[in-house]
Amino acid sequence: MLQNIINAVTGEGDGNKKMTRETAAAGKCRKIEGSVVLMKKNALDFNDFNASVLDRVHELLGQKVSLQLISAVNADPSAFKVTFGWDEDIAIPGAFLIRNNHHSEFYLKSLTLEDVPGQGRIHFVCNSWVYPADQYKNDRVFFSNKTYLPSETPAPLIKYRKEELVNLRGDGTGELQEWDRVYDYAYYNDLGNPDEDPKNARPVLGGSSEHPYPHPNSESRVKLLMSLSIYVPRDDRFGHLKMSDFLAYGVKSIAQFLKPELESIFDSTPNEFDSFQDLQKLYEGGIKLPGGLLENIRDNVPAELLKQIFPTDGEGLLKYPMPQVIKEDRSAWRTDEEFAREMLAGVNPVNIRRLEEFPPASKLDPMVYGDQASTITKEHIENSIDGLGIDEAINSNKLFILDHHDAIMPYLRRINSTSTKTYASRTILFLKNDGTLKPLVIELSLPHPEGDQFGAISKVYTPAEEGVESSIWQLAKAYVAVNDSGNHQLISHWLNTHAVIEPFVIATNRQLSVLHPIHKLLHPHFRDTMNINAFARQVVINAGGILEATVFPTKYSMEMSSAVYKNWVFPEQALPADLIKRGIAVKDSSSPHGLHLLIEDYPYAVDGLEIWSAINTWVADYCSFYYKSDDIVQNDSELQSWWKELREEGHGDKKEEPWWPKMQTREELIETCTTIIWIASALHAALNFGQFPYAGYQPNRPTKSRQFMPEKGTPEYEELKSDPDKVFLKTITTQLQTLLGISLIEILSRHSSDEVYLGQRDTPEWTLDTEALKAFERFGQKLAKTEDRIIKMNNDKKWKNRVGPVKVPYTLLYPTSEGGITGKGIPNSVSI
Repeated sequence: MLQNIINAVTGEGDGNKKMTRETAAAGKCRKIEGSVVLMKKNALDFNDFNASVLDRVHELLGQKVSLQLISAVNADPSAFKVTFGWDEDIAIPGAFLIRNNHHSEFYLKSLTLEDVPGQGRIHFVCNSWVYPADQYKNDRVFFSNKTYLPSETPAPLIKYRKEELVNLRGDGTGELQEWDRVYDYAYYNDLGNPDEDPKNARPVLGGSSEHPYPHPNSESRVKLLMSLSIYVPRDDRFGHLKMSDFLAYGVKSIAQFLKPELESIFDSTPNEFDSFQDLQKLYEGGIKLPGGLLENIRDNVPAELLKQIFPTDGEGLLKYPMPQVIKEDRSAWRTDEEFAREMLAGVNPVNIRRLEEFPPASKLDPMVYGDQASTITKEHIENSIDGLGIDEAINSNKLFILDHHDAIMPYLRRINSTSTKTYASRTILFLKNDGTLKPLVIELSLPHPEGDQFGAISKVYTPAEEGVESSIWQLAKAYVAVNDSGNHQLISHWLNTHAVIEPFVIATNRQLSVLHPIHKLLHPHFRDTMNINAFARQVVINAGGILEATVFPTKYSMEMSSAVYKNWVFPEQALPADLIKRGIAVKDSSSPHGLHLLIEDYPYAVDGLEIWSAINTWVADYCSFYYKSDDIVQNDSELQSWWKELREEGHGDKKEEPWWPKMQTREELIETCTTIIWIASALHAALNFGQFPYAGYQPNRPTKSRQFMPEKGTPEYEELKSDPDKVFLKTITTQLQTLLGISLIEILSRHSSDEVYLGQRDTPEWTLDTEALKAFERFGQKLAKTEDRIIKMNNDKKWKNRVGPVKVPYTLLYPTSEGGITGKGIPNSVSI
């Protein structure tokens, strides 16, 4: 990627060097120097992969691009073609208009004016594509990096500020094109295509009380090979580096393309891993695929990408990096300690909660689902809780539960009518004196065979270390992992980060000007989110997509996530509120961050609270600079329109909920922005970048189960006695599902080479306000101290849950990272 810097831009001469022309006008008109940084390159144009980025620059900058400075003081601007003549009436340039009469688009990174009389240097951060005028009809306006509340906007800029927001909202008509910059809302109404295949019918999500959902951006389904061209507002599409990285690792995971080819291979041979050694080949040597498959891939993948993805001899096509969970110890994942530790420091550490009543109760409607109460008794656990009674253990905060029962049971009968055969699970754990958790009991439940109204049929399993009972216990833990893996992908990860944040992205672009302080605060945390979500709707969460092919609820996956969204509460997404709700923490003003953790060695919560506190302090410092009082919040017209639209349109299915902040106080604004940034950055990082390190080895985090627990007297039970590993592998995910699943999470676990991490900005000149810049610098310093503390705690053997039997240090909330699969790093946004 080349960048051309054109200094003192004029319409003459060689675009690769300084160009000067004396201004013809006399008197108060003079010449000022500036620089433009631009890139003329379509990142998706693989046919021109190595083309010159700035072809015919002299033509582009001749009569084909015009710039007009807009005063931030006087309302009668002077217009110039590219040459920047200076008229004293302009005083302070607050914006400029640009029109592209060239035949192709270019990416405008920035414009800088040097030695502006009375002002010095003025910088415009653009970072936007400028399309030819015959495509994008409106002149583009770019504002300087000044920050203005609506009521403080200089009079000459008010018109442009309002017009730009109107353009971004669009008029709701016509088919949106690549060059459009329109943000609008839709429902999840095209996840399936029943006209082509009735089996792909899926309910519309969003717009109803039965299937509520966060409202995504408006887009239309396209053919698979056009998936990367699905409409996303132009400036929210992946950048060049991100797109090349994403594609380089991404094409091999597109299930609808690879799945038929892989099925032809694996369905003609036994569809199982015969042993753990057989599974190990995926990481040690790889699987050589037939030449016919490679030929098909070559016909459908751009040549430049093929060089990056597939060796020409076919070796190693399906060879994957060694997952961290088995890198140091091949069998430690099987231990009870590791099984429990990953509930606190694994890829889905957000579900465990304190057990407050025994036996565990259900909130399912008994009129519909009958008796769903747990069948776990005191006798199952009293001998394993250090001599405590049940009530005593509960009162001393020693018992915890991972409960997937209520979320799964309403769908379980339908789920088990597919290739999936699984249970709804409850797992009770005991907090030992050394700070680790010990699993006490697992309950696996099925719907009553005579109907839902008759309740559940449940069996209870307890730990065992020898014989067939030990093998049964390992299977019971696997069924729990299947439940938790599905919950992780559908709820914790997709719904609670990707889906819920998208309405915030749309509302911010539609209602908050780029001049607005809250737009400047939040915008970095929305980078690439709309593009990755659009791609996910196209090939990952769609009917028959990768997720349905690899996760246990299959075609009921998205419908299940909609049911969970009914209970989504925005204020509870704040980390402190979430920990209190789950009974993991209690308010304590004498404790760091105002909370006392009941599990002191809870790595996700310990590191998360430090990150939360750093974000909250940064947001408070920033917002307090612009909002000196609650009145300013209340009278900010753009802010109030943003919050109204977010509630009534973006999350419109929950607009009547009483828990929405009223946005009447500075404190509400600070808490809201902190929560948004937390969801988009740290929460997503904690749930995303551990996927391959922990789940890249499927036995540790199986996503499907294909047969029920072997019963005494059956051939399966006898096989369990003689070959428990083979039965385990036959129970969980197949070869094909494993390959598709780990292909997906290998991509999702990678940092792109141009990632921007929490505490960083892609441009240092994002604002002119010194106080805001100083606060941001303090934010970065605080995050750096958090990194040091994480390393120190991981090296302290006192904290047993930070490394565990598998010897994988907890670094998922370590703020920075290099590119690739690292198991650390907090990007600013939900960007993959």
